[in-house]
Amino acid sequence: MRSFQYEKAERRAVDLFAGCGGLSLGLRRAGFDVVAAIDNDPLAASTYRKNHRNTRMFQCDITTIKPRKLMKVLGIRAGEMDLIAGCPPCQGYSTLRTLNGARDANDPQNELVFQFVRFVRVFRPKAIMMENVPALMSDERLERLRSELHCLDYRTGVDVFDAARYGVPQRRRRLLLLGGLKGLPPFACPSRRRTVSEAIRKLPAPEKSNDPAHNYKVRRAHKVYELICRIPKDGGSRADLPVDDQLECHKRLEGFWDVYGRMEWRKEAPTITGGCINPSKGRFLHPEKDRAITLREAALLQGFPKSYRFDLSRGRYPAAQMIGNAFPPKFAEHHARAIHRYLDDQGDER
Repeated sequence: MRSFQYEKAERRAVDLFAGCGGLSLGLRRAGFDVVAAIDNDPLAASTYRKNHRNTRMFQCDITTIKPRKLMKVLGIRAGEMDLIAGCPPCQGYSTLRTLNGARDANDPQNELVFQFVRFVRVFRPKAIMMENVPALMSDERLERLRSELHCLDYRTGVDVFDAARYGVPQRRRRLLLLGGLKGLPPFACPSRRRTVSEAIRKLPAPEKSNDPAHNYKVRRAHKVYELICRIPKDGGSRADLPVDDQLECHKRLEGFWDVYGRMEWRKEAPTITGGCINPSKGRFLHPEKDRAITLREAALLQGFPKSYRFDLSRGRYPAAQMIGNAFPPKFAEHHARAIHRYLDDQGDER
């Protein structure tokens, strides 16, 4: 039984690049009726439909959708939509490095931020909200994007925030762009911080749970399991171990000290990524148990409720990628509430 709590829906929104629904959840909690959502990924779209049954999900390439046709399907005219929000794919901007890859400024997905403008140009929403990675701040596309929005009479503001300052039990720096036709909407004020302990400590052990996102079999090499068992509890890392106790591959690896690290109960989690259930990808070990966090724990650290259902039909790693890519709902909710108040203060009709 789902137990999502929402304000009475008084204003309408469209969620572009909706993913598995983190942004939509935040919008709905803030009092927006999300009337349409678009995403190209089948797994994300399936998960979205499981949790947002009253929203029309369009699973397709966003470049193939004609905004005017979508407006006709939704039965609205230009200027009637309260908010268009979205999180364009950000892999090409990301500053995260791996041993096998790096940021690609020429990634074709980088141009998808301009699909956002294409919809705004036709819909003429009263307000806009776009989320992305901090690296976009130094990319020339951001100035082009803001210039095009300015030509459409939108005043915009952009800044980088840590989601941990908005009730998300995770350190996650994200760029947020807000805009409005009647002045600049305010960014939300910070709220109480939450810890790993508050988010996941009361969960039952995976083997005692009926939740498929929490209780599933994980196989690890005995040598890796022994390493995990030696990592000090509550915040320890492989850097705490004698060199002779480390894996051979780690002895040759400089940096990446969070690999095979434990989270700490009294602090926020590190950024939850697509590798969040793999201890070789970062500080993703449980603070006390000799295992990586589960999909459910990762989702809770992102701010999803326990009742949020994820499509696990393709296995746990694609699901982890989907969770790691999500917009933290609580972060979205705080800023969406600020936009809602801005629209009310402007005297816009509902």
